[in-house]
Amino acid sequence: MSRAAGGRGLFLREFLNHAYATGALMPSGPRLAKALVRYVGEGDTTRRILEVGPGTGAVTRHIVRRMAAADRLDLVEINESFINRLLHDLKHDAVLKPAAERISLLQIPFEQFDQARCYDIIVSGLPMNNFSSELVESIFGKFRAMLAPGGTLSFFEYIAVRRAKAVISGRSQRRRLRQIKAVLACLFEDHEIRRDVVLANLPPAWVHHVRFSQTKMSGFPKVMV
Repeated sequence: MSRAAGGRGLFLREFLNHAYATGALMPSGPRLAKALVRYVGEGDTTRRILEVGPGTGAVTRHIVRRMAAADRLDLVEINESFINRLLHDLKHDAVLKPAAERISLLQIPFEQFDQARCYDIIVSGLPMNNFSSELVESIFGKFRAMLAPGGTLSFFEYIAVRRAKAVISGRSQRRRLRQIKAVLACLFEDHEIRRDVVLANLPPAWVHHVRFSQTKMSGFPKVMV
């Protein structure tokens, strides 16, 4: 079995056992991963990078490929099976092993992560549509506090996922999804600088890029990748 196939099997198993925290049946596909790491490696200064919810490392490998020699990467993951897989790959994987000394892996809920840390790039794989609107708002507040001036937050959501969930959900869940939509709408209106449409992913996804330290550029691009 290939490493990619093994990663998909592990991801599916963890989704079936822990759907709330895992949020997807499969790891991010290559096109989605490339869109998420668009701003990694930008500029000529040393970067501090945070990935929240790396899972089996599908996006992590793309981050590492774009990191400069002095960049550092912190990974925050709560799932023990994913942690064990990442620990193994940091020792043996051809992409991750050469950068292992510059990568820190922490098993902790993001809500408990040290907010005093400062990052130039944050990449999030958290399944926001699984959470309460209060938690979503709190998470984005924490992202904002942890980003350095000019820093970029990149995260994704599956296209039409809230609409699909609303069709099969009860009244309280529909209310929760509407509240999450409102939280994200405010974020996008004020701070989104770019949105990528990734159709070559299962399922298709939006990738949102946010900078809190500047006003959104007028007519930000929506680019299909």
